[in-house]
Amino acid sequence: MNSNPILIVSGEPNSVFLELFFKVINQNVIKNPLIIISSKKLIVLQMKKLGFKNNIRLLNATKLKSYKLDNKTINLIDVKYNPKKAFEKISKKSNIFIKKSFELAFKIIKENNICKFINGPISKKYFLKKEFLGITEYISEKFFTKNTCMLIFNKKLSVCPITTHLPLKLVSKKISKDNIIKKVSLINNFYEKRFKFKPRIAILGLNPHCESIHNFNEDEKIIKPSIETLKKKFNVSGPYPADTIFLKNNRKNFDVVVGMYHDQVLTPLKTLYEYDAINITLGLPFIRISPDHGPNETMLGKNLSNPLSLLKAIKFLDKN
Repeated sequence: MNSNPILIVSGEPNSVFLELFFKVINQNVIKNPLIIISSKKLIVLQMKKLGFKNNIRLLNATKLKSYKLDNKTINLIDVKYNPKKAFEKISKKSNIFIKKSFELAFKIIKENNICKFINGPISKKYFLKKEFLGITEYISEKFFTKNTCMLIFNKKLSVCPITTHLPLKLVSKKISKDNIIKKVSLINNFYEKRFKFKPRIAILGLNPHCESIHNFNEDEKIIKPSIETLKKKFNVSGPYPADTIFLKNNRKNFDVVVGMYHDQVLTPLKTLYEYDAINITLGLPFIRISPDHGPNETMLGKNLSNPLSLLKAIKFLDKN
């Protein structure tokens, strides 16, 4: 098998992911071979619906090392799935297909030492249910990795939420000095290893203006002590109020903004850069990336979705 293949799981079958995948491979800009785990029947149906005409090469998952691959065809590992039409409503009916796809991917990663992995979006409501907060946590458990973090990466500015897909009423209970220090350490180590520099990291407070009328103020009791400890090793400062850190003259001073909860940092980043961002899981024994968007059920079959985030994800892995 060619060196450095990129393994891809298509994820939720009733999403815009395959449309985006077709658009990316037809740009002919990817050097490393792509191997996608999905359903042949689904791919054929969606290509016909959307007007794509790519050839498909079926691969045997147990014989990957024997193949010489390129991206002139879709290199497919087929997982059986029997859709009645190209697009259906997202439901629990696809759970078995999604689970089999991920389990097969994890087996291939372990047996072939593959270090580059991308997954398409899934429905947290139907697939993850209440067992996992998100795919970050799902994959982390499968590889027995407790210390991971979600970095939404853009080369100008990246963000990381200390807590991920938590209801707001639970956020304050999950913020701890240990959690902040571990995640900032992962971010710093990633930048040093990948880009050869120490990132300038801003850490946000939890409360408006980093103030609280309650006796227990998380900004004073947890976040400030965390920053003082981190300053001894890393280029860290804060806590900063979330309502002003993303102003142009403020954000230019940082490479990464670390927030306390999901929408505190993802909303402004997506407002600034839209699809020009990718979701990287730090702390795994391989690089896992997903495009920074969901299944987008409302856009199914329209052939209007923007492939930029998937293209960025693949090109990030395509460099090495």
